[in-house]
Amino acid sequence: MSVVSLPDAAEGKPSDADDLRLGAQIRDLRKSRGLSLQQVASEARLSVGLLSQIERGLCSPSIRSLRQISEALNVTPGRFFREEGAPPSEEIGLIVRRGQGRQLKWPSNGVTKWLMSPDVAGALEMLLVTIEPGGASGPEHYTHRGEECGFIVRGAMLLSIEERSFLLQEGDGFRFRSTIPHRFENAAPGRSEILWVLLREPGDRPAQVSA
Repeated sequence: MSVVSLPDAAEGKPSDADDLRLGAQIRDLRKSRGLSLQQVASEARLSVGLLSQIERGLCSPSIRSLRQISEALNVTPGRFFREEGAPPSEEIGLIVRRGQGRQLKWPSNGVTKWLMSPDVAGALEMLLVTIEPGGASGPEHYTHRGEECGFIVRGAMLLSIEERSFLLQEGDGFRFRSTIPHRFENAAPGRSEILWVLLREPGDRPAQVSA
């Protein structure tokens, strides 16, 4: 098992509309904070070249890299989810209807995350994570702040926590501290779906989370 915090190579296939949109969001948020590429790259433990490529939509960040960028900008990864539909005004902040959640895709990894909680302002985020056959969080273990738990809705997932690996099948659940090195991959011949809940530390709650 290895933990890598300094990825320097391009991490996805260049660029599609999602890459361009995500890169523009990161760039605009960085500039609104008055931060340079060097400052954010250093805080996120990435190379300046990789961060520049991500901002220009030339490559897709890995799940690990997006978390590191989010922490450097003091937001959660949910800040960068694409809005799929606008809820009625009386449901904003309370309800998420089918097809109205936000999503974030990693096409090169075969992973899509749907934000099923109404926003990212609270301490909890609930995600529906879909993993295509052969999909994974990435080749290396990664860490971030907080705690997480989940439930296998469909399919199977191999969850690696430090040196241990667990085969989780439909109906199984899990929980662990996010600071422990971990990774996941699909362990089913078809698509797997996981209901995933993230708990942020109180000090990690972002001041600006609007999409």
